[in-house]
Amino acid sequence: MARLRHRRAASRLRGQSLEDGVSTPRVLFLCTHNSARSQMAEGFLRSMAGHRFEVQSAGTEKTSVHSLAIRAMAERGIDISGHASKTYDSLMTAPWDYVITVCDDANERCPLFPGAAKRLHWSFADPSRATGDEEARLSVFRRVRDAIEARLSEWVASR
Repeated sequence: MARLRHRRAASRLRGQSLEDGVSTPRVLFLCTHNSARSQMAEGFLRSMAGHRFEVQSAGTEKTSVHSLAIRAMAERGIDISGHASKTYDSLMTAPWDYVITVCDDANERCPLFPGAAKRLHWSFADPSRATGDEEARLSVFRRVRDAIEARLSEWVASR
């Protein structure tokens, strides 16, 4: 019995189910601070196809999830307010089918992930650098959100 529990736990780490033998692809989104772009990408993929993918996000540095990212996603009916910013260090040893960088800085600074089958780079502008009043900055977050949504919709449809 203990051996079966161990095998089930190990297969979950690999994104597999012993019952059906089907693998669930594991996706990791990376950006610099894990505060906006990677958080929005994680939220969208969970919403679009969370039943088909195991998804996480992380950053090269840790801050907090940006309040305007939370607002922009809420406009799409996706709640990321419970997400926490984290660094990729704790996720290095996990097996990933896709490691997707969503900013140029993370693409340059991201180390190789052992066992990552595919590494993709999707460059999105950093909405946290937007200036102006809150409405102007929110408008930038919306544009980046929409670009991420479009790219992910295309990617999910091709899977």
